[in-house]
Parts: sequence; C-alpha cells; structure tokens
Amino acid sequence: MADHQEATVTLPSDPVSVSAARRYVAQVVTDWGLAEDGDTADTIRLIVSELATNAVQHTFGQSPTFTVDLRLDRDVEFYLGVTDSHPRRPQRLPAAVRQDNGRGMAIIRALAKEHGGRLGVSPTPDGGKTVSIALPWATPPTPSG
Repeated sequence: MADHQEATVTLPSDPVSVSAARRYVAQVVTDWGLAEDGDTADTIRLIVSELATNAVQHTFGQSPTFTVDLRLDRDVEFYLGVTDSHPRRPQRLPAAVRQDNGRGMAIIRALAKEHGGRLGVSPTPDGGKTVSIALPWATPPTPSG
C-alpha cells in the first residue's frame, strides 16, 4: 500500500448528498483495505453522515457545496474532513438542553475518542471551516500464501 492516499468529493449542500457522501466514503475505505462490515467502517459511515448532515443543515444556505476529504497516511492514521464555506463553528450544547437534534458533534467526539482518535475544527482561508476526525488505522494483515 502507498505511504499516502487521498480522495476528495464535493457535493451540493442538499439532504440527498448526505447518503452520497456516506456511499463515497464507504467505497474509498473499502478500497483502502478496511473491512466493509467491521466496527471501524460502521463508525466512519456514522461520522461522515453526521458531518455531512451538519454541513447541509447548519450552513443556512450560505454554503452551496461541501467537500469531503479523506487521507490515509502510512497505513497508520485515517483523516476525514468535511469543509463548508459557512464561518459558524459547531456549537456544543449544554447537557441540560433538551431537544431532538444538535447532538451530532457529541456523537462524533465520543466515537472518535472510543476509537482512539480526535475531533478537530479549523478555519479555512476563505472564511469557512473544516470539521475533521483522525483515527488510528489498522487493516488486518494479508495472509501469506
């Protein structure tokens, strides 16, 4: 496997793009050797769903597209970032707040931590933001024949 692999897709900020992002990411990580039916693959699919949903719902029409960037470095660390052009950073809700939505970032943070990873939010040069996760990457060794 190469020391560094990358994949990127830009999608319209539309609810149907959430499932398109999830399918794209699932295919890429499978191509990179991650078992399609494993716990890590499920976690990655859930995280991209949450991040893409946030990019669609919380940019209030001010980001016509969002971009999903994937990187695999030296078969050791996996990076997934979702970038939109809206400047507002994700808000952490107090635990006492009761509402039906707004828990996506808490879910992402917990999943990243559970898998030994981290969550990050960084501004982009054009005034938007990238919300990202980095996870340790472990693919099973290939059997020698």
